[in-house]
Amino acid sequence: MDTLKKFELMEKIGRELEDLKHSQTAVIQKIGKIEVDNMELNNKKLEDKLGVMHQSAADILDSIALVFENFEEVKSKFEGKNNIEGLRAQEAINGTK
Repeated sequence: MDTLKKFELMEKIGRELEDLKHSQTAVIQKIGKIEVDNMELNNKKLEDKLGVMHQSAADILDSIALVFENFEEVKSKFEGKNNIEGLRAQEAINGTK
């Protein structure tokens, strides 16, 4: 795999990790809404299970954030080491992709 293609794949993975973070945030928000609704219903089993689910979802979100942060560092180092900007400029001059 050539350098630009590898970097483009890294960018794609970065976007997918960002999307995963947003999806997990939506899950946490949905659980929170159910927890609020259950305050009126006062179902003890639901309350117990939702609390555990909320914590698990929050832990997953923390893991995603760590993976994303580490991956962005790797991607940034790769970009600098391989002069991606220069390679893209050369590709534009050559008219190839």
